[in-house]
Parts: sequence; C-alpha cells; structure tokens
Amino acid sequence: MAGPLSHLRILDLSRVLAGPWAGQVLGDLGAEVIKIERPETGDDTRSWGPPYLQGTDGSSELSAYFLAANRNKQSLAIDIAHPEGQELVRKLVAESDVVLENFKVGGLKRYGLDYDSLKRVNPKLIYCSITGFGQDGPYANRPGYDFLIQAMGGLMSITGQPDGEPGEGPMKVGVALTDIVTGLYATIGVLAALSHRDRTGEGQYVETALLDVQVACLANQAMNYLTTGKAPTRMGNAHPNIVPYQDFPTADGNMVLTIGNDQQFSRLADVLGHPEWAGDDRFATNRARVANRKELIPKLRQATVMRSTREWVEILERKGVPCGPVNTLDQVFDDPQVLARGMKQTVSHPDLGEVPMVGNPIKLKLTPVTYRTAPPLLGEQSDHVLRQVAGLSPGEIKVLRERGVVS
Repeated sequence: MAGPLSHLRILDLSRVLAGPWAGQVLGDLGAEVIKIERPETGDDTRSWGPPYLQGTDGSSELSAYFLAANRNKQSLAIDIAHPEGQELVRKLVAESDVVLENFKVGGLKRYGLDYDSLKRVNPKLIYCSITGFGQDGPYANRPGYDFLIQAMGGLMSITGQPDGEPGEGPMKVGVALTDIVTGLYATIGVLAALSHRDRTGEGQYVETALLDVQVACLANQAMNYLTTGKAPTRMGNAHPNIVPYQDFPTADGNMVLTIGNDQQFSRLADVLGHPEWAGDDRFATNRARVANRKELIPKLRQATVMRSTREWVEILERKGVPCGPVNTLDQVFDDPQVLARGMKQTVSHPDLGEVPMVGNPIKLKLTPVTYRTAPPLLGEQSDHVLRQVAGLSPGEIKVLRERGVVS
C-alpha cells in the first residue's frame, strides 16, 4: 500500500543532518524526495568517514554518516551557481510540493531560489528553511553547528559529571541530537503547512532554527530554572526531580533504575533487602528522596553491587521495578525487542549490495513506513529526474552535462 505522503514531491536542497533527516522522514512516509546536490562532491557527509560501506565490486562507497539520513531519496547533481542550474531547479519547483533547505540566511536569494522568488513559480509551495539561529535576531548570520548549539543552548551545562567529581566538565550528547530534533520539528512544520494548504490552497514559508529547538527541548530543566530562578547544574546520570533515577554499579557492570513513584520504590527496597527504607521518613516519598539523595544513593549502591546486571534485571522486572542494562550498540541491535520492532532493516542497492539501515520508529497500521531505496550514489537518478520531472530530452541532458550544469 502507498505511503500516506505518496502524493507529494519534496525537493531536498539541504545537506549534513537536520534537513536531510526531515527529508528522510518524509520519504519514509511515502513522499518522492529528490535530493539536489553539488556535482563532484555532493552532500558534505558523503566524505565524513571512515567508516564507509564499500560497494560489491569495490568501485562505490558511501559513508556511514550519509547512510544515516538519506534513504528513500533520488540524487540529482545540479550546479545551482550556474544560471541553467537555477532554471532547472525552478522547473522542478513547479512540479513539487515542498522545498527543504538549510543554507545560511539569504544564501539562496542570490540564485533566485529563495521563497519569495519560488512562490511566484509555484504559489502552493511549502518552503522550509533550517538555520542555526533563525532568519532574524542578532545571531541570524552566524553559521550553526550541532555541537555549538548544544553549548549555547544550555544542554552541555546540564550534561556531564558534577564539579568536583572525576570527569567533571560540560559534555555534549553522543549523537547530534539537536540536528535530529530540529529535523523532526521541521517535518512537523511542513506537515502543518500542508494541512493548511489542503484546506485553503495556500502555500507558505516554514522556518526553524537549531538554537530555538535546543532551548525548547530543555523541557523540565528549563521550567526548573524559570520557576525558581536557579540554573540547573550537571548531575551526571542523576535526575533533578526524581530519585532514584540513574545508573548503579552491579557485580559485573552497571544498570539503570528509573523509579517513577513511591510504590515502585517500596518494591525496590524490598528486593534489595531493606524494606525499612520505604517507611523511613527520609525516603518514603519522592519529595523526601530528592531532598535526601546524598544519604540514599550510597545505600543503594552498596546493595546493587551484590549481584550481576542480568540477575538484577530479571529479579526487578518480576517485581515490577523499572530497570535495564546499559547496552552497547552491538547489544542494542541484538536485543530481541529492538529486532521485534523492526528497528534493524536492510535495503538492496545494485552497486552497494545489502545496505543496513536503522528502522523508522513510526508505526502506521494502514499506511506503514516503507524502505524503498537505499541512500543514493551522487547523481544516481539525475537522468531519470531530468527526464520524468523536468521534461528534458536525452539530448538536452547531454548538453547540460557537457557544460557541467549537471552530473
């Protein structure tokens, strides 16, 4: 069955992660996504390696980074600095529903590919811009990178070991999470704009910025500050509002306890052999446990080191106490729940063979996510798109290729 967005065509002029992530989500949901790339080099992340996935005959390769965000797309290599390249993009815009781009503020205006220019070509166009700092404000012209935004947006101030402990200092998240969440917010904005267009026929401009998204995603930590005036600090793996909610040592490693209410804590105390903790005024309620965490956490650590992670997980799960191991990625992709949920996929490619993919977490019963095509080689579908969408003849395409407009 066709995906829920199979009636849409997306022009993805973005590169690296936030924009391509949005394009991939839309593609997974069935949209036709045409990725516009620079001839010769393409998306920056094509060279972000190792590691690389080697082709079956050794002549082709794609970086693991590029593979992460570019499935279900067609690659069309166009030099948009060339007037004929700009005209090609406008031809494609006339036949498309959405444009995604993450150029610097005003970067596409000099090519006549900004929203004001393209809405004259297609008044129903949804045009989504992703930047580091937004289209206005004192930082608008600055380039934005995930690591930088994690720092400026406050995430690193609450991530890492506390001052005075081994390994202290600010720490970024282990993946470019701000880029990824920005891609998701961009996707939501595009879908909202499409819903509006369905009712009114009007296209519109959508924008989101990494800094805005990072500030929005501070969530409860932001509200902890706004309601108290006191900035949260780094707490390692501890939670500012819930105790115990962190990692604990075991006889052979570590496990995580995520105690969400007082009943769960009572069951935990019983399993650990200290049922009296549940009746202790210092620990009986979450409010009390937060206030007395410095007394409680060492007691818990002394108890959890007595068994292996596997033993604790089995015992605690039987008692309804939320817990789990700290898995490495090989363990993640061997986990029966992860496999049962389809989070490990493969897609066939004629040159690259079987390409491993991380599954999409969206589950739709009637119009499920599909994994139609592997991330493309640079310019892999140039001829197809130029013929089928832009309406060019083989001769016209040949001339453009000889001039270096397309590849």
